[in-house]
Amino acid sequence: MPIEFLDPTHEVSVAGLTRARRLASLEGATVAIISNGKKNTKPFFDALGAELRETHKVADVVRITKSNYSAPVEPELLVEAEKWQAIISGIGD
Repeated sequence: MPIEFLDPTHEVSVAGLTRARRLASLEGATVAIISNGKKNTKPFFDALGAELRETHKVADVVRITKSNYSAPVEPELLVEAEKWQAIISGIGD
């Protein structure tokens, strides 16, 4: 039986995309953390949020948990995204 190899690349070119401007500092920023909701993300992101507040002086940490860990975040969870200066997307097992 032959092995079939699949190409994981998307058929649409991303050449037209540009990266977001890098923040000079996180001080005073609102940072969102988007979790996939697996059990070990909570303690990790609790510690990350504390570190962002203490070390980087962020103003607020917003926590979001997706309803399906293997799917993209639901658009309705991102309604406040314009108020955030940074987003961290993380996974855990």
